[in-house]
Amino acid sequence: MKKVQFTISISAPVDKVCDTMLGITDKSTYEQWTALFNPTSTYEGSWEKGQKMLFVGVDENGEKGGMVSRIADYVPNQFVSIQHYGLVKGSEEITTGPEVEKWANGLENYTFEESNGVTTVTIDLDTADEFEDYMNEAYPKALQKLKELCEQ
Repeated sequence: MKKVQFTISISAPVDKVCDTMLGITDKSTYEQWTALFNPTSTYEGSWEKGQKMLFVGVDENGEKGGMVSRIADYVPNQFVSIQHYGLVKGSEEITTGPEVEKWANGLENYTFEESNGVTTVTIDLDTADEFEDYMNEAYPKALQKLKELCEQ
């Protein structure tokens, strides 16, 4: 797996940025910025530490797909660590096998830091080699959308 990092500065308080990014009060804010990855992107589960979370969407054939994950750590308005350990294909959760091994135990970490009313969000991401280019293209666009949502 490759490690990639993305950072964006947002002119909004950290509590608003974290809430908007994770969709805590309104899940649609999460769905709006992650729509840059998949227009039907959403999550099923809870952001609480230790909880299972499904990050899912529907593909061009109408099939549900995504990642099976757990929230490895969550400190509100400071840090979220997501550990990916499986894939969702239709109604099935796949947690073993060659397809999963590419992602097994990959982390997606969000760090939030506020200074003088500007929040810096840093994303540290483990990604399978074949998705590195996609992430390098899609993540900056998604973060720009998050910035727009937070600065409204």
